[in-house]
Amino acid sequence: MAPRSSRGIAPALLCGLSLFLGFPGLVWVQISVPPQSSPHTEPHPCHTCRGLVDSFNKGLERTIRDNFGGGNTAWEEEKLSKYKDSETRLVEVLEGVCSKSDFECHRLLELSEELVESWWFHKQQEAPDLFQWLCSDSLKLCCPSGTFGPACLPCPGGAERPCGGYGRCEGEGTRGGSGHCDCQAGYGGEACGQCGLGYFEAERNASHLVCSACFGPCARCSGPEESHCLQCKKGWALHHLKCVDIDECGTERASCGADQFCVNTEGSYECRDCAKACLGCMGAGPGRCKKCSPGYQQVGSKCLDVDECETAVCPGENQQCENTEGSYRCVCADGYKQMEGICVKEQIPESAGFFSEMTEDELVVLQQMFFGVIICALATLAAKGDLVFTAIFIGAVAAMTGYWLSERSDRVLEGFIKGR
Repeated sequence: MAPRSSRGIAPALLCGLSLFLGFPGLVWVQISVPPQSSPHTEPHPCHTCRGLVDSFNKGLERTIRDNFGGGNTAWEEEKLSKYKDSETRLVEVLEGVCSKSDFECHRLLELSEELVESWWFHKQQEAPDLFQWLCSDSLKLCCPSGTFGPACLPCPGGAERPCGGYGRCEGEGTRGGSGHCDCQAGYGGEACGQCGLGYFEAERNASHLVCSACFGPCARCSGPEESHCLQCKKGWALHHLKCVDIDECGTERASCGADQFCVNTEGSYECRDCAKACLGCMGAGPGRCKKCSPGYQQVGSKCLDVDECETAVCPGENQQCENTEGSYRCVCADGYKQMEGICVKEQIPESAGFFSEMTEDELVVLQQMFFGVIICALATLAAKGDLVFTAIFIGAVAAMTGYWLSERSDRVLEGFIKGR
């Protein structure tokens, strides 16, 4: 490969240097936002115990076909003990009962480990249900299904069908809770054995109840039709087995503010603000005012804005009046601006040049960039071997160097004098 000519290297370096001096650097800042932690609620101890037992039973299923791993299973079962009921299997199962992040499970296992060992070696035959023996009988954290509270009392509706099957018994299966029935939509009563407000019995037998919705405004009804209402919801009145809306705005039931008016709605009412022109009103708009607000006057049946600017209301010199809704304001006339509370004539600025708003440092940088581009162009032409452009290039570099050194020497001398 032929050696590269060095004639183009110097001009390229000079171009790069001259352009580099004209541009500021950039700084990138990365801001990291810490992750937000979600609130944590601890489970009921009974639920933790149930999860522990479920995980224990899964561990038993996972190890049911395992052995001691010695290779001679028949000899190990005869001479040592059966792996099925061995301490080795118990340890293997307990090691995988709780996940690493389940602190409640680990805490409960630490408290009940001796009980689990006792059940494993001595109680399995007489109490095969580990959940019942550990969580209910020994630790007394849980109750049988359908019961609740410290004494494991039956839920309303009985333990066999708590809340009639149409609700949830609070605290069911635990030693806590009130036993109150949280009924499904449409059902009510202590044990969810009745239809709630707005529903009627569509079907009932010894074991089941079907509740269907009444017609809209009916609180109690005998059927789904509008004429089947027996009692109405609030805001409605019963009339010939139908619920009719009460107009609260025509009675003393409505309670609105002095600057509000009443609007009747189905089963209720709304209070809405009067128009700005009104001091009290009977409806929407400036035509329903009881009295007109200051800055307004009654014209016919409406309260309309008064134009205060028709009279001389702005005493200041060079001011003019601007009418606003219900009032006015005084502003400086065209060609004037407010300064220290008075209106003074604006000075029309002279036409500015392109570089008039640039700082001295910005002009210096722009000047350096301009000369840099010129030198780059001359260097490119001089690199081609043209003697004329080479002479011009050398002269330009010498002139710029002399100019730069003269300015630098002036600054150094000035600093030296000031320093002394």
